[in-house]
Amino acid sequence: MSTMNKILMIPALLFVAGCSSMNPINWFTPHRMVIEQGNEVSEASVQKVKPGMTRNQVRFLLGTPLLADPFHANRWDYKYVLERQGKPTEERLVTVIFNADSVVSVEGQGLPDNYAPAPIIPPKN
Repeated sequence: MSTMNKILMIPALLFVAGCSSMNPINWFTPHRMVIEQGNEVSEASVQKVKPGMTRNQVRFLLGTPLLADPFHANRWDYKYVLERQGKPTEERLVTVIFNADSVVSVEGQGLPDNYAPAPIIPPKN
């Protein structure tokens, strides 16, 4: 193969690669971290919260709320967000409504009991 053929082969390979689903340009995408934020509240824990329970009992079952609004002291929000590359963002919101110090209602849905978040893979050195 002559030097001229080798030089012409490089643009031809790049052109073919651009038309392929195995495009090498897509191999070099930036790394996106797995971002997990909020309270991991299981559905089993949410179902244990009953009307009439105190704030301390709810805190024992579900943990400290992510959002405790000082303007709405009778409402605790437990929000969970998981962002992964190439997957839709998962969001859950559980809201506990109080009257004075007693639970009035629980709204929303917790995470499935068999939920396992995406494994965090350490970077290669």
